[in-house]
Amino acid sequence: MPQAPSQKALVPFVSVENMMRLVHRVGLETMLAELAAEIERDFARWELFDKTPRVGSHSHDGVIELMPTSDGEIYSFKYVNGHPKNMGKGLQTVTAFGLLADVATGYPLLLTEMTLLTALRTAATSAMAARHLAPKGATSMAIIGNGAQAEFQALAMKAVLGITTVRLFDIDQKATEKTRRNLEGSGLAVTACNSAQAAIEGVQIITTCTADKQSATILTDNMVGAGVHINAIGGDCPGKTELHPDILKRADTFVEYPPQTWVEGEIQQMPKDYPITELWRVVTGLAEGRRNEKQITLFDSVGFATEDFSALRYVRSRIAGTDFYQLLDIIADPDEPRDLFGMLQRSVN
Repeated sequence: MPQAPSQKALVPFVSVENMMRLVHRVGLETMLAELAAEIERDFARWELFDKTPRVGSHSHDGVIELMPTSDGEIYSFKYVNGHPKNMGKGLQTVTAFGLLADVATGYPLLLTEMTLLTALRTAATSAMAARHLAPKGATSMAIIGNGAQAEFQALAMKAVLGITTVRLFDIDQKATEKTRRNLEGSGLAVTACNSAQAAIEGVQIITTCTADKQSATILTDNMVGAGVHINAIGGDCPGKTELHPDILKRADTFVEYPPQTWVEGEIQQMPKDYPITELWRVVTGLAEGRRNEKQITLFDSVGFATEDFSALRYVRSRIAGTDFYQLLDIIADPDEPRDLFGMLQRSVN
């Protein structure tokens, strides 16, 4: 008879369906706020983490990446792709899954979908950074690029900062209408605009999250007034930018992990002596974030593995005592650890 797997070798797996159940059970805005707090706690212990730029396999169609990290006790990685042309095929431009493992044994602790979870953690990271960098008491934001990330960004800023007004623009009016429709009943006042210039008029936070894998100028220098916070999250690969470099010359720029951001972020346009501040230093009080009301702050966010680590660990804690997961038999577990062959032989019916 085949050997039944022991409970210790079964790995919890959170499917897309169960991730959605978890979000609805916790509440979307509550989950975004809790994720922001979890990510901030890990930024506060930044120096404990193994850090490396994500490992990318680039092609003319997109990129496939692995994003690993560890705090010495728990290891995590995320598999994620970015394929802008997928939208034309009716496919997601970004898909992902992730894993947590015990450093002491190497055994997996959790396997989960991360397409939805990445959207949640990206928005939560944006809101966490804005809490340190945006004008105090900010109530309005613009979102340029109204794809899969837009609604999460708006609701995270609402949950963490108290944003009440959102202005939208996308070159695809159907994307803007989708976002406006999805935010109905959210408590946000939402306005669809016919240009990026119209969208950013009078707002305190500007989020750029376009999907095209190319150098673009979503915002020009003359469009950006004093005192705003720019949350630039669309840049995520070499050659892809959204801001005119003159904006960066006027802004104080904050990044996650410089070796990755220099390759993938807005700062890839700038000389190597361009001044940047690592966000973890602001979180821990080692560096200033927003200093005055006229300062332009820029969070040049490309996403980093510690944010996925935080999200994975959060999900693991949240599914405890629930049925929002399945147990997968993916670890061979022979009665005698050295007798893997014998386990195989005994499995013959």
